Amino acid sequence: MTLSDNLTTWLQRLDRSETDASIRAFVTGDRAFIAELLPELAVQLPGVRVMKLLRERLGSELLSACLGSDYQQASPLEGLTDTSWIRSANLVGINVRTISHFWNVVKYSLTLPASQSAIHLLPIWEPGVVASLYGMSSRNINPEFFSEELATLCPHLSTVEVQLRAVINLLHALGRTVGMDVIPHTDRYAEIVLANPQHFEWLQRFELEIVDHAADLHLQVQDATLEFLAEHGPASAGLEWPAERDDFYADTFGETRRNLVLFGEPSDQDGRNRRRGELVNWLFNRGYEPVPATMGPPYRGLEVDPRPEARSVDHLGRIWCEYRIHKPQVMSRVFGPLTRYKFYERLDDNADWQIDFSQPRTATWSYFQEFYARVQREYQFDFMRGDMSHVQMRPKGVPTKKEDYYDPHQMVGKYIRQTVPYFAYFAETFLVAPDIMAYGDELDHLEMSDADATLGDLQSVPVGDWEFMRHFRWYLDLLATRRFAPSFTIMTGDKDDPRFDKFYLDGNEARLFIALFLPDMPSYMALGFEQRDPHPEPVANEYYTKLYVFLIDQGSKAVTGPYQWGDNLDLFARLHRIRLQADQLWPETEGRSVRWLIYPNPAGTHFVIAWEIVDTPYLCVVNLDTQKVRKNVKIPLVAESPNYRLIFSTHKMVARRHRKLPWNGLHLQITQLKAGEGRIYRRDED
Repeated sequence: MTLSDNLTTWLQRLDRSETDASIRAFVTGDRAFIAELLPELAVQLPGVRVMKLLRERLGSELLSACLGSDYQQASPLEGLTDTSWIRSANLVGINVRTISHFWNVVKYSLTLPASQSAIHLLPIWEPGVVASLYGMSSRNINPEFFSEELATLCPHLSTVEVQLRAVINLLHALGRTVGMDVIPHTDRYAEIVLANPQHFEWLQRFELEIVDHAADLHLQVQDATLEFLAEHGPASAGLEWPAERDDFYADTFGETRRNLVLFGEPSDQDGRNRRRGELVNWLFNRGYEPVPATMGPPYRGLEVDPRPEARSVDHLGRIWCEYRIHKPQVMSRVFGPLTRYKFYERLDDNADWQIDFSQPRTATWSYFQEFYARVQREYQFDFMRGDMSHVQMRPKGVPTKKEDYYDPHQMVGKYIRQTVPYFAYFAETFLVAPDIMAYGDELDHLEMSDADATLGDLQSVPVGDWEFMRHFRWYLDLLATRRFAPSFTIMTGDKDDPRFDKFYLDGNEARLFIALFLPDMPSYMALGFEQRDPHPEPVANEYYTKLYVFLIDQGSKAVTGPYQWGDNLDLFARLHRIRLQADQLWPETEGRSVRWLIYPNPAGTHFVIAWEIVDTPYLCVVNLDTQKVRKNVKIPLVAESPNYRLIFSTHKMVARRHRKLPWNGLHLQITQLKAGEGRIYRRDED
């Protein structure tokens, strides 16, 4: 049966919604998702049919309200007074570009069970160089994510902004929470940078030499920008602007009017990009460039990379150079397309590229936090994912005292929580050793920056690998002893990449099983995991979500069309069974703690893990060995009522003689566990 046949079948099922069990369970609220619906098919469902489903689920009055251009639906978290909810939430990351537009996020959500109710939207703003989502070029919502279908259904939803608001309303009404990225950098030549040179760091380069990187070089850039205006006039005829630098960049004139003068109307993206290019050329001819963002100690001390291959000539004949850190360490990186906000003053006029952390640039902090607070207010986001949360530039490590201006993500979260106390912070850190990706201990940094949860790195290791079990065991220690919760991360958009195919050749069922049945630990899964094919060898780029974080039309990372879902219907069927079981048990297991009976073995010599979900009758067992059956498995348990029977296995067929567990007073006895198998046993009272 082809995909079109399947879509035809689903349209027929939707026509029989009153008698179709899967659809009825969704519209009556008995189930949070539509069972058996492939994500690839969900995003192809006609909008009219989806509206009908939503009307039956939500009611006409609530649906109409959610689609109103000025309405804000209350978050499912309304009434919570803290952020602890995210410590056990199961997040799903969505690169909107892979499904075309915001409206399709609602369609995709029809495939998510109640146990995966938190949706993280990858960056939603206009992108810059190579259309990178993480290189914001402006504060405007990306018009690429506008849905013509939704505008046809609801003509008043005629802009991408009102569509995003309506989509988040619908997700909230369906019981979902929604998160945004908070990004401490932009595209190097973003409108944000060019209209606000004072909030960024600049250098002046001629050929292969940085001739100036003084702390106040932004003042020269501001003067050059005013000279550009004097020469070329405003972007739109008839606009006036202050001639003096201090007045033009003052809050009284404001960024909105400054953008109009420099770039033009927000609705004219092509015109703004042309005008931005003219200003970039003006600054380039004078040697001015924003300092590129860096990662990893020592962070500072840039020089021009003199290698011929580090130079490129663009279509205007301009020679661009890459930069490198003068004394790099193991994780030192320079991100040429990005520039970081200048949050602190510099020592000795930046002569040695040293930061003065005792002198926060309060106007820049305010600018940064006010922008993200406004986005939260306008669209009612429930949490933030902190991009590059691992950055900690103080050479002496995490300070001994808590500081108001310690970390930009901390500042944004604290500011928003003044009015939205449940607004949580999910950090992007990988829990590496001290002084590798940041100065000092990343664990201390996470606590100092008030992170509620963090991504971790389990997605970067194959299930059953010694390193996987070592990390997993350590994460459980962190969960018990630290103020943040490490995530059991299944896959991220960054790991759906040809370089990481080996991580997902097997063990995928075990990953999802653990994520959904460890109710006291957060998890993260990227869209596309549900149907991902095994790739023993790399396949076409269009099958990897990572290669849609940017858009490149040439070279090894080029894509030539839309994202292609995998054809792994067998995997989808197995994962779907896990989700159905999770949805069924969710009312009993949500928010429960766990008692471990067999921890992950950090030595990598034992592969079976087991835990009880406290205050429920459920016992979970997993074989982390994805290659071998494990026989004669003993689960240490002393209990008054050890009468356990099997209710679920990730491997569908289980011999009847294995369904009740023998007990010898010390152990529950399992005859065998298949490779990568997860099981749930239920304790029956005598």
